[in-house]
Amino acid sequence: MARFFGKRNKEEKDRDTLKEQGFLKRLRKGLSKTRSTLTGRLDRLFLGKKEITDDLLDELEEILFTSDIGVTTTQRLIDSVREKVARKELKDLNRLKTVLGDHIHSFLEVTPVEHALPAPGEPLVILVIGVNGVGKTTTIGKAAHIFKSEGKKVMLVAADTFRAAANEQLLIWGDRVGAEVIRQDTGADPSAVVFDGITAAISRRFDVVLVDTAGRLHTKTNLMDELQKIHRVSGKKLPGAPHEVWLVLDATTGQNAISQVDIFNKAIGVTGIILTKLDGSAKGGIVVGISQQFGIPIKYIGIGEKVDDLRPFDAQDFVKALFD
Repeated sequence: MARFFGKRNKEEKDRDTLKEQGFLKRLRKGLSKTRSTLTGRLDRLFLGKKEITDDLLDELEEILFTSDIGVTTTQRLIDSVREKVARKELKDLNRLKTVLGDHIHSFLEVTPVEHALPAPGEPLVILVIGVNGVGKTTTIGKAAHIFKSEGKKVMLVAADTFRAAANEQLLIWGDRVGAEVIRQDTGADPSAVVFDGITAAISRRFDVVLVDTAGRLHTKTNLMDELQKIHRVSGKKLPGAPHEVWLVLDATTGQNAISQVDIFNKAIGVTGIILTKLDGSAKGGIVVGISQQFGIPIKYIGIGEKVDDLRPFDAQDFVKALFD
């Protein structure tokens, strides 16, 4: 019998390994345009060169900047490389890409933002924010699938009461992944919906509550006021809630994502970033800029439309897919 279970465990591990290899392959494919924008141009820059010159570093700086890594992050990378070259620590052109990869990896290894944790028996409340069109509701459905696969009892709260379609979309995802959805009519007070959702989650001992929110940019001030009210009401009902605030960003927006992080983080405080639509985007370098500039960890990345195409972000896998 022990042998049977041992074999089964090995088979499960082998399946997990194959699954991870498949994901890395898809991640590499999804980052193909980003890789072409960044490492493809680096290869062309280095072709035929034998040493690291000032002109080469100037061209390198331009490549990094136009790869949506961002001005601040590009400057830090270039300054570090120039310093290594000046100290004679970096002479070999072949090592330059490795050095860049190592630095980018260090930028992506961000210390988690401090946040409250639910007390034993209380639900983990996660407020999911972001502008319209980034894939918030879809991301919530996929995140619910992840929690459900871990054996968690999950509730979805439809606090985007501005759009009727948002409620309907969340209901579809709830049915799809087996999560309960708390909602009210279009136009209802979002904070009241959240209050009711947390109340139900506490009494019925749910493990996780994912709150969908509105994201209309044309009323940015009103939106931020609304999010802050949701935040306050959550804390009144359950001290410490929301325990996490996840900001969903569309990778295809490039540098515009930086300004979104800045606005939302100042207004409400963000504990984690979810980057969607990385597949097919040439602007995946924005991951590096966000991590380095704001020190907010990338929680998940989306590389497709399937329910399991939202995956925990791994800095090492990302750098591998980008540089290998």
